[in-house]
Amino acid sequence: METTTQPAAKKLQRAWAMYDWGNSAYNLVITSTIFPAYYIAITTNEEAAVPDQVSFFGMEITNTVLQDYTLSLAYLVIALLSPILSSIADYRGNKKKYMRFFTYMGALACCGLFFFTSEFLELGIILFGIAAIGYCGSLVFYNAYLPEIAPEQDRDRVSAQGFAYGYIGSVILQIVCLLFVLMPETFGITDGTFPPRLSFLLVGLWWIGWAQIPFSKLPKGQPLEQHPEHNILSNGFHELKKVLQQVKQMPVLRTYLSAFFFYSMGVQTVMLAAAAFGAKELNLETSQLITTILIIQLVAIAGAYVMAKLSERFGNLRVLIGVVLIWIGICIYAYTIHTVMEFYIIATVVGLVMGGIQSLSRSTYSKLMPETKDTASFFSFYDVTEKVAIVLGLFAFGLIEHITGSMRNSVLALLVFFAIGGAILYLALRIARKENIQASVR
Repeated sequence: METTTQPAAKKLQRAWAMYDWGNSAYNLVITSTIFPAYYIAITTNEEAAVPDQVSFFGMEITNTVLQDYTLSLAYLVIALLSPILSSIADYRGNKKKYMRFFTYMGALACCGLFFFTSEFLELGIILFGIAAIGYCGSLVFYNAYLPEIAPEQDRDRVSAQGFAYGYIGSVILQIVCLLFVLMPETFGITDGTFPPRLSFLLVGLWWIGWAQIPFSKLPKGQPLEQHPEHNILSNGFHELKKVLQQVKQMPVLRTYLSAFFFYSMGVQTVMLAAAAFGAKELNLETSQLITTILIIQLVAIAGAYVMAKLSERFGNLRVLIGVVLIWIGICIYAYTIHTVMEFYIIATVVGLVMGGIQSLSRSTYSKLMPETKDTASFFSFYDVTEKVAIVLGLFAFGLIEHITGSMRNSVLALLVFFAIGGAILYLALRIARKENIQASVR
């Protein structure tokens, strides 16, 4: 069905999407490309008996396992905090204030990574974790704006627009960073650690700078009905309990969240561990890893829009089931690859389905949730589901590598998560058909 969106609404939607433009640089540079390559380089000692082992506050641990565990802990913190904070934000009508707080926390931590060298491993790991908390925490409140700024029929498009802006913005900054990383002599740089550390600083500044656009345009929000008999914390729990009761009474939404949990364990882990896999299992050079991630980012722009268009014809849940099946094939193929070209091929396919599954997952949830002013509280369930999935996915990925000594076995194990997620998605589709929820299954 064709719809007409007012120019003022489109302007607000573009301002909202600009947050993705700014914060996605963190996801690309810090979690996917330059930071993982830099981290492995400064924490690997070829002359040591165990080259990839580091000492973290006196504890001996594999470098990539430490990285996985740090991210897991960061996401666990957000999973515990976001339901409470989002409920308080809905109650007080100030979710933009919380979005701004986590943005500055994450961006300033990225800036602090400028001082991360091999002599300050503990500092680097702590700031790495804080940056992840800031990034994930801000997304709870950012995502909650989607149902406020776009009517249901536009949410697939607007969600895809946000991810597309994110991919484009992050690639632009990535290219700037690459100029310093790959051609340091052009700028008279002799310290090999300076270019990547400068990249971390630029990410923080880029994130803060572009975030000012949505901060200036997004609505402040209206406080909900006040309950003076409670303090602010208990009121937050009151709102959370109210939302939880609504979720329990919505079988399609509840089932969809279960499916989202399982397939997110696979998707998010692949995103966060792809660079480390290429470096350790295929011995790819930094330039090859960065090329791979750029392929993923660029293809993902098209993927987000393609999946939005497909959902208009086949329905969100059907398209998501198809995408999950492709992810299962990716896991099987990734277990067998040994060459750079094979890695590039799989990166292209990952990019196509990565942008689509992230964008469509968010818009599907926004369609299934009821009309409500508790948008932050409702989206906290979505974000908690994703963060707990990341915690368990990364932990399982790191644990399997730790036990077997191979990341290939970890990749193969992700297939199970996708299979379970796909099966539950099919169940959600059957329930939606029974309840005649056309927005999800048409």
